[in-house]
Amino acid sequence: MHVIEIDDPADPRLADYTRLRDVNLRRHLEAEHGLFMAEGEKVIRRAADAGYAPRSFLLTRRRAEALSGLVADAPLYLVPEETAERLVGFDLHRGALAAFHRRPLPSLAQVLAGARGIVVLEDLVDHTNVGAIFRSAAGLGVDAVVLAPRCADPLYRRAVKVSMGAVFTLPYTRLDDWYGGLDELRGAGFHLLALTPGAGSLPLREALAGAGPDRGVGLLLGTEGDGLSARWLERADARAHIPMSDRDVDSLNVTAAAAVACYELSLRGGGLVHRGGTGG
Repeated sequence: MHVIEIDDPADPRLADYTRLRDVNLRRHLEAEHGLFMAEGEKVIRRAADAGYAPRSFLLTRRRAEALSGLVADAPLYLVPEETAERLVGFDLHRGALAAFHRRPLPSLAQVLAGARGIVVLEDLVDHTNVGAIFRSAAGLGVDAVVLAPRCADPLYRRAVKVSMGAVFTLPYTRLDDWYGGLDELRGAGFHLLALTPGAGSLPLREALAGAGPDRGVGLLLGTEGDGLSARWLERADARAHIPMSDRDVDSLNVTAAAAVACYELSLRGGGLVHRGGTGG
Protein backbone atom coordinates (compact mmCIF):
# COMPACT_ATOMS: atom_id res chain seq x y z
CA MET A 1 0.00 0.00 0.00
CA HIS A 2 1.09 3.54 -0.73
CA VAL A 3 0.22 5.65 2.35
CA ILE A 4 -0.91 9.23 1.64
CA GLU A 5 -1.83 11.68 4.42
CA ILE A 6 -4.65 14.13 3.56
CA ASP A 7 -6.29 16.81 5.74
CA ASP A 8 -8.71 18.39 3.25
CA PRO A 9 -12.09 16.59 2.79
CA ALA A 10 -12.45 18.35 -0.58
CA ASP A 11 -9.31 16.70 -1.96
CA PRO A 12 -10.40 15.09 -5.26
CA ARG A 13 -8.51 11.90 -4.41
CA LEU A 14 -11.16 11.25 -1.73
CA ALA A 15 -14.12 11.59 -4.12
CA ASP A 16 -15.09 7.92 -3.77
CA TYR A 17 -15.94 8.51 -0.10
CA THR A 18 -18.21 11.54 -0.44
CA ARG A 19 -21.50 11.67 1.54
CA LEU A 20 -21.98 7.98 2.14
CA ARG A 21 -25.46 8.48 3.63
CA ASP A 22 -26.84 10.16 0.50
CA VAL A 23 -28.46 7.13 -1.16
CA ASN A 24 -29.30 8.84 -4.45
CA LEU A 25 -25.85 10.36 -4.82
CA ARG A 26 -24.15 7.10 -3.94
CA ARG A 27 -26.29 5.09 -6.35
CA HIS A 28 -25.26 7.39 -9.20
CA LEU A 29 -21.60 7.64 -8.20
CA GLU A 30 -21.09 3.94 -7.57
CA ALA A 31 -22.83 2.94 -10.80
CA GLU A 32 -20.82 5.48 -12.80
CA HIS A 33 -17.47 4.33 -11.42
CA GLY A 34 -18.28 0.65 -10.88
CA LEU A 35 -17.38 0.66 -7.21
CA PHE A 36 -18.76 -0.29 -3.82
CA MET A 37 -17.80 0.56 -0.25
CA ALA A 38 -16.74 -1.73 2.58
CA GLU A 39 -16.80 -0.44 6.15
CA GLY A 40 -14.81 -1.84 9.07
CA GLU A 41 -11.63 -3.87 9.14
CA LYS A 42 -13.33 -7.28 9.18
CA VAL A 43 -15.60 -6.53 6.20
CA ILE A 44 -12.73 -4.98 4.23
CA ARG A 45 -10.62 -8.09 4.73
CA ARG A 46 -13.52 -10.31 3.68
CA ALA A 47 -13.96 -8.33 0.47
CA ALA A 48 -10.26 -8.68 -0.30
CA ASP A 49 -10.29 -12.40 0.57
CA ALA A 50 -13.23 -12.87 -1.83
CA GLY A 51 -11.08 -11.53 -4.64
CA TYR A 52 -12.53 -8.05 -5.08
CA ALA A 53 -9.90 -5.58 -6.29
CA PRO A 54 -9.49 -2.45 -4.12
CA ARG A 55 -9.49 1.06 -5.58
CA SER A 56 -8.31 2.70 -2.36
CA PHE A 57 -8.48 2.59 1.43
CA LEU A 58 -9.41 5.33 3.92
CA LEU A 59 -8.29 5.16 7.55
CA THR A 60 -8.43 7.60 10.41
CA ARG A 61 -5.05 8.20 11.97
CA ARG A 62 -5.98 6.41 15.19
CA ARG A 63 -6.61 3.27 13.10
CA ALA A 64 -3.48 3.58 11.01
CA GLU A 65 -2.45 -0.02 11.68
CA ALA A 66 -5.91 -1.56 11.18
CA LEU A 67 -5.14 -3.05 7.78
CA SER A 68 -1.55 -4.06 8.43
CA GLY A 69 -0.69 -7.25 6.60
CA LEU A 70 -3.26 -6.67 3.86
CA VAL A 71 -1.21 -6.52 0.68
CA ALA A 72 -2.84 -4.43 -2.02
CA ASP A 73 -1.72 -2.33 -4.95
CA ALA A 74 -3.95 0.61 -4.00
CA PRO A 75 -3.45 3.92 -2.17
CA LEU A 76 -4.23 4.18 1.53
CA TYR A 77 -5.47 7.62 2.53
CA LEU A 78 -4.78 8.53 6.15
CA VAL A 79 -6.98 11.35 7.48
CA PRO A 80 -7.83 13.04 10.80
CA GLU A 81 -11.12 11.98 12.36
CA GLU A 82 -12.73 15.38 11.74
CA THR A 83 -11.80 15.17 8.05
CA ALA A 84 -13.33 11.71 7.79
CA GLU A 85 -16.57 12.86 9.43
CA ARG A 86 -16.92 15.89 7.15
CA LEU A 87 -16.17 13.74 4.12
CA VAL A 88 -18.47 10.76 4.70
CA GLY A 89 -21.24 12.53 6.62
CA PHE A 90 -21.12 10.61 9.91
CA ASP A 91 -18.79 9.60 12.73
CA LEU A 92 -16.58 6.89 11.28
CA HIS A 93 -16.30 5.05 14.59
CA ARG A 94 -14.84 1.93 12.99
CA GLY A 95 -12.16 4.12 11.47
CA ALA A 96 -11.78 2.16 8.24
CA LEU A 97 -13.36 2.31 4.77
CA ALA A 98 -12.36 0.91 1.42
CA ALA A 99 -13.57 1.38 -2.15
CA PHE A 100 -13.57 -1.80 -4.25
CA HIS A 101 -14.18 -2.45 -7.92
CA ARG A 102 -17.44 -4.23 -8.72
CA ARG A 103 -17.52 -7.36 -10.83
CA PRO A 104 -20.10 -8.22 -13.50
CA LEU A 105 -23.00 -10.23 -12.10
CA PRO A 106 -22.99 -13.91 -13.10
CA SER A 107 -25.78 -15.24 -15.28
CA LEU A 108 -28.81 -16.90 -13.77
CA ALA A 109 -27.65 -20.24 -15.14
CA GLN A 110 -24.26 -19.84 -13.44
CA VAL A 111 -25.83 -19.00 -10.09
CA LEU A 112 -28.30 -21.88 -10.22
CA ALA A 113 -25.81 -24.52 -11.35
CA GLY A 114 -25.68 -27.16 -8.63
CA ALA A 115 -27.98 -25.19 -6.30
CA ARG A 116 -30.63 -27.00 -4.28
CA GLY A 117 -31.98 -24.22 -2.07
CA ILE A 118 -32.24 -20.56 -3.08
CA VAL A 119 -33.84 -17.38 -1.76
CA VAL A 120 -35.67 -15.14 -4.22
CA LEU A 121 -36.29 -11.53 -3.18
CA GLU A 122 -39.00 -9.48 -4.84
CA ASP A 123 -38.37 -5.73 -4.68
CA LEU A 124 -37.08 -5.37 -1.13
CA VAL A 125 -35.96 -1.75 -0.95
CA ASP A 126 -34.32 -1.55 2.49
CA HIS A 127 -30.59 -2.21 2.29
CA THR A 128 -30.46 -3.29 5.93
CA ASN A 129 -33.05 -5.99 5.26
CA VAL A 130 -31.24 -7.22 2.17
CA GLY A 131 -27.96 -7.44 4.07
CA ALA A 132 -29.58 -9.28 6.99
CA ILE A 133 -31.20 -11.81 4.65
CA PHE A 134 -27.87 -12.47 2.93
CA ARG A 135 -26.26 -13.10 6.32
CA SER A 136 -28.98 -15.56 7.35
CA ALA A 137 -28.99 -17.29 3.99
CA ALA A 138 -25.22 -17.73 3.96
CA GLY A 139 -25.07 -18.89 7.57
CA LEU A 140 -27.91 -21.38 7.13
CA GLY A 141 -26.61 -23.08 4.02
CA VAL A 142 -28.63 -21.49 1.21
CA ASP A 143 -26.85 -21.93 -2.12
CA ALA A 144 -27.72 -18.63 -3.83
CA VAL A 145 -29.90 -15.51 -3.83
CA VAL A 146 -31.86 -14.26 -6.83
CA LEU A 147 -33.06 -10.65 -6.88
CA ALA A 148 -35.98 -9.11 -8.73
CA PRO A 149 -34.96 -6.16 -10.94
CA ARG A 150 -36.01 -3.46 -8.43
CA CYS A 151 -34.52 -5.08 -5.34
CA ALA A 152 -32.03 -3.02 -3.32
CA ASP A 153 -28.32 -3.33 -4.13
CA PRO A 154 -26.54 -5.98 -1.99
CA LEU A 155 -23.26 -4.09 -2.47
CA TYR A 156 -24.57 -0.81 -1.08
CA ARG A 157 -22.49 0.07 2.02
CA ARG A 158 -25.25 -0.59 4.56
CA ALA A 159 -26.17 -3.96 3.04
CA VAL A 160 -22.51 -5.00 2.98
CA LYS A 161 -22.04 -3.96 6.61
CA VAL A 162 -25.16 -5.72 7.93
CA SER A 163 -24.36 -8.89 5.98
CA MET A 164 -20.88 -8.93 7.57
CA GLY A 165 -19.48 -9.66 4.13
CA ALA A 166 -21.86 -12.52 3.26
CA VAL A 167 -22.67 -10.63 0.03
CA PHE A 168 -19.10 -11.36 -1.09
CA THR A 169 -19.31 -15.12 -0.76
CA LEU A 170 -22.95 -16.11 -1.40
CA PRO A 171 -23.63 -16.31 -5.16
CA TYR A 172 -26.36 -13.97 -6.39
CA THR A 173 -27.72 -12.35 -9.52
CA ARG A 174 -30.72 -10.38 -10.79
CA LEU A 175 -33.62 -11.49 -12.92
CA ASP A 176 -33.88 -9.54 -16.16
CA ASP A 177 -37.65 -9.96 -16.25
CA TRP A 178 -39.87 -9.53 -13.19
CA TYR A 179 -43.00 -10.62 -15.05
CA GLY A 180 -41.69 -13.94 -16.35
CA GLY A 181 -38.69 -14.47 -14.12
CA LEU A 182 -40.28 -17.16 -11.96
CA ASP A 183 -40.90 -19.26 -15.04
CA GLU A 184 -37.14 -19.29 -15.63
CA LEU A 185 -36.58 -20.59 -12.11
CA ARG A 186 -39.24 -23.25 -12.50
CA GLY A 187 -37.71 -24.24 -15.82
CA ALA A 188 -34.42 -24.74 -14.02
CA GLY A 189 -36.09 -27.32 -11.79
CA PHE A 190 -37.06 -25.30 -8.73
CA HIS A 191 -40.23 -25.74 -6.69
CA LEU A 192 -41.26 -22.16 -5.88
CA LEU A 193 -42.56 -21.62 -2.36
CA ALA A 194 -44.16 -18.23 -1.61
CA LEU A 195 -43.91 -17.12 2.02
CA THR A 196 -47.17 -15.42 2.96
CA PRO A 197 -49.46 -15.40 6.02
CA GLY A 198 -52.46 -15.23 3.68
CA ALA A 199 -55.30 -17.68 3.38
CA GLY A 200 -54.61 -20.97 1.67
CA SER A 201 -50.98 -21.23 2.78
CA LEU A 202 -49.55 -24.37 4.38
CA PRO A 203 -47.32 -24.54 7.45
CA LEU A 204 -43.78 -24.07 6.19
CA ARG A 205 -42.44 -27.49 7.12
CA GLU A 206 -45.41 -29.21 5.48
CA ALA A 207 -45.00 -27.10 2.33
CA LEU A 208 -41.30 -27.98 2.11
CA ALA A 209 -42.09 -31.67 2.44
CA GLY A 210 -44.50 -31.32 -0.47
CA ALA A 211 -41.72 -30.18 -2.77
CA GLY A 212 -40.46 -33.73 -3.12
CA PRO A 213 -36.89 -34.90 -2.59
CA ASP A 214 -35.66 -34.50 -6.14
CA ARG A 215 -36.41 -30.80 -6.80
CA GLY A 216 -34.63 -27.70 -5.68
CA VAL A 217 -36.62 -25.19 -3.63
CA GLY A 218 -36.87 -21.44 -4.15
CA LEU A 219 -38.14 -19.45 -1.16
CA LEU A 220 -39.97 -16.34 -2.39
CA LEU A 221 -39.94 -13.31 -0.08
CA GLY A 222 -41.77 -10.08 -0.83
CA THR A 223 -41.53 -6.39 -0.02
CA GLU A 224 -41.28 -5.05 3.51
CA GLY A 225 -44.84 -3.67 3.62
CA ASP A 226 -47.08 -5.55 1.21
CA GLY A 227 -45.29 -8.86 0.83
CA LEU A 228 -45.28 -10.70 -2.48
CA SER A 229 -47.12 -9.28 -5.47
CA ALA A 230 -50.29 -10.94 -6.76
CA ARG A 231 -48.35 -11.97 -9.87
CA TRP A 232 -45.67 -13.84 -7.94
CA LEU A 233 -48.20 -15.42 -5.59
CA GLU A 234 -50.07 -16.74 -8.60
CA ARG A 235 -46.91 -18.08 -10.23
CA ALA A 236 -45.66 -19.89 -7.10
CA ASP A 237 -46.06 -23.66 -6.87
CA ALA A 238 -47.27 -23.43 -3.27
CA ARG A 239 -47.81 -20.92 -0.47
CA ALA A 240 -46.39 -21.31 3.03
CA HIS A 241 -46.58 -19.57 6.38
CA ILE A 242 -44.60 -19.76 9.60
CA PRO A 243 -46.98 -20.98 12.34
CA MET A 244 -47.41 -18.33 15.04
CA SER A 245 -48.64 -18.41 18.64
CA ASP A 246 -52.07 -16.93 19.35
CA ARG A 247 -50.89 -13.51 20.61
CA ASP A 248 -52.26 -11.14 17.99
CA VAL A 249 -49.12 -11.47 15.85
CA ASP A 250 -49.87 -13.03 12.49
CA SER A 251 -46.40 -12.88 10.92
CA LEU A 252 -42.73 -12.00 11.35
CA ASN A 253 -40.88 -9.20 9.61
CA VAL A 254 -39.17 -10.20 6.39
CA THR A 255 -35.69 -10.66 7.87
CA ALA A 256 -36.91 -12.87 10.72
CA ALA A 257 -39.14 -14.84 8.37
CA ALA A 258 -36.20 -15.35 6.01
CA ALA A 259 -34.02 -16.69 8.84
CA VAL A 260 -36.68 -19.17 9.99
CA ALA A 261 -37.41 -20.27 6.43
CA CYS A 262 -33.72 -20.75 5.61
CA TYR A 263 -33.29 -22.88 8.72
CA GLU A 264 -36.27 -25.04 7.78
CA LEU A 265 -34.83 -25.37 4.28
CA SER A 266 -31.53 -26.53 5.76
CA LEU A 267 -33.33 -29.35 7.60
CA ARG A 268 -34.57 -30.62 4.25
CA GLY A 269 -30.93 -31.18 3.29
CA GLY A 270 -30.01 -32.93 6.52
CA GLY A 271 -29.36 -29.95 8.77
CA LEU A 272 -26.26 -27.93 9.55
CA VAL A 273 -22.97 -28.63 11.31
CA HIS A 274 -22.61 -26.48 14.41
CA ARG A 275 -19.52 -24.27 14.31
CA GLY A 276 -20.33 -22.06 17.29
CA GLY A 277 -20.72 -18.30 17.52
CA THR A 278 -23.75 -16.05 17.36
CA GLY A 279 -22.40 -12.58 16.74
CA GLY A 280 -19.82 -10.60 14.83
